[in-house]
Amino acid sequence: MKRKLTAVLALVCAGSMALAGCAGSNMIDTDVVTVEGYKGIEVPEVEKAAEVTDKDVESTIQSTLESKATQKEITDRAVENGDTVNIDFVGKIDGEAFDGGSAEDYPLTIGSGVFIDGFEESVIGHNVGETYDWNGKFPDNYGNAEQAGKDVVFTITVNKITQDEVPELNNKFVKSVSKKSKTVKEYKQEVKKQLIEDADTAYNDNLSSAAWEAVLDKSKVKKYPKKDVKEIEDNLIQQYKDAAEYYGMDYEAFIQEQMGASVEDFEDQVNKAAKASVKQSLVTKAIADKENIELTSDEYKKQLKEMAENYGYADAKALKEAAPEEDLKEMALNNLVKDWIAKNCVQVAKTESKDTEE
Repeated sequence: MKRKLTAVLALVCAGSMALAGCAGSNMIDTDVVTVEGYKGIEVPEVEKAAEVTDKDVESTIQSTLESKATQKEITDRAVENGDTVNIDFVGKIDGEAFDGGSAEDYPLTIGSGVFIDGFEESVIGHNVGETYDWNGKFPDNYGNAEQAGKDVVFTITVNKITQDEVPELNNKFVKSVSKKSKTVKEYKQEVKKQLIEDADTAYNDNLSSAAWEAVLDKSKVKKYPKKDVKEIEDNLIQQYKDAAEYYGMDYEAFIQEQMGASVEDFEDQVNKAAKASVKQSLVTKAIADKENIELTSDEYKKQLKEMAENYGYADAKALKEAAPEEDLKEMALNNLVKDWIAKNCVQVAKTESKDTEE
């Protein structure tokens, strides 16, 4: 179970290294890594999201309503646009059935556009139990060259008609989807607040990522610790070996099929990923030591909660069961350093190119 998060951790975690030495106020020079210009690092200006409008709120709520829709079977009318129908069909070209042209109990939403022009529209007006022939034609640019541009006859049977029933936005619905709101008014305020928070989070994440990448670009590892690199390499490779075994394949064949590369090329990429991970760990610790950024117990708990949400775990406890605590603390400290870098970075306004100005 502890390996489940390794792929995520690989780009931010590695074993700790003892660091020593420092340089100027905006440069760190240790026995293993050099970090330049990290304080006030320049990054392209990150655009903030547009203001959240009432239309945005209504659209979000409508999506939630539609996600909770139930299907009602229709028995008293013919097929209409927007209905979901269950159909059987057999397609024939020159009187002969062709591969991929037939299906049974196929669910089709009328108007989805998944079939060639005219197919879905032909179902409209037919009742459950009806079988009919529809004469159509494959487009000239159809993906299958053998069928492109050819006339086709589909024999279609309507088995069932269903219609989505979208719930009404009322206080009862609100209570079923929200732990905070009890009325529609409160729910709209809650959704707006969440949209604003999501926009702020996206902005902060984008700024943090840009600033951190800029710092890494200006940092150099003098000598990679072989033990730490190998540990990450072995962990990642073992995941793929386990996957190969799960699918009943040997490791080499699995890599060729899934990654489209030879084992040698794949493991070369693993080595680069491992070194990138170690570099991030070294730079993280160097900056944390220089700027006295400490992962306190309270901050660690806060970070665990956020990471559990980001990686889809039920709670912090479930996350701790999925990965070694040493790795989680590495991730948490990395997050704190990235936040510090982002707060101290300088955003540089994007300038229009000469061609654009002209």
